[in-house]
Amino acid sequence: MRILVVEDEKKVASFIKKGLQQEGYAADTVHDGDEAVHNAISFDYDLIVLDLMLPKRSGLDVLRETRRHKPKLPVLVLTAKGSLEEKVAGLDAGADDYLAKPFAFAELSARIRALLRRGKHQSTWLKLADLEMDTASRQVHRAGQTIDLKLKEHALLEFLLRHAHRPVTRTMIVEHVWDIHFDSISNVVDVHINSLRNKIDRGFSPPLIHTIRGVGYMLTDRST
Repeated sequence: MRILVVEDEKKVASFIKKGLQQEGYAADTVHDGDEAVHNAISFDYDLIVLDLMLPKRSGLDVLRETRRHKPKLPVLVLTAKGSLEEKVAGLDAGADDYLAKPFAFAELSARIRALLRRGKHQSTWLKLADLEMDTASRQVHRAGQTIDLKLKEHALLEFLLRHAHRPVTRTMIVEHVWDIHFDSISNVVDVHINSLRNKIDRGFSPPLIHTIRGVGYMLTDRST
């Protein structure tokens, strides 16, 4: 899951980004309205956390422009001091939820999870053959056996499950599992795929992670 954090206060943006990364999300931060519109339209995000008070372009303008191009992208608006006017304006402009500053990260995280579930038709469970993942609790099982995954492995497996039976390129994986500054030349994707294979395929049948030569990878229980 990849989240765009739009916040002009760099300390607040860093606080949010660090918390999201600790929970396994890829997170990008921008600090003004122009950057926000550019990133929201140019890149593929699963959710945006948007402060309304921004330089160069207001958060409401960012929200309206984003809605023109990506009407279904979940947006959580941050408002100052719980201003009723800001809440109403944000919701009218297309926000899916709002949170007043100051806030506890635990509440922000819970609201993000709720919006992501809503966007995925409420279900927190992903399943392929005998492989199951609960995206809310981050529990993974195969053939009834619990599998312990690191945060990036979990994020990678979730992305593969959401694209089951479809080839995904390394670039697609990078854009959803790592942040915008990730070095695409690095072999870290292959390293994480190999680690994931050792955990969810070794000792089980059939193998689910397949290498698609010249393309990338595919998670499937069908013969390739």
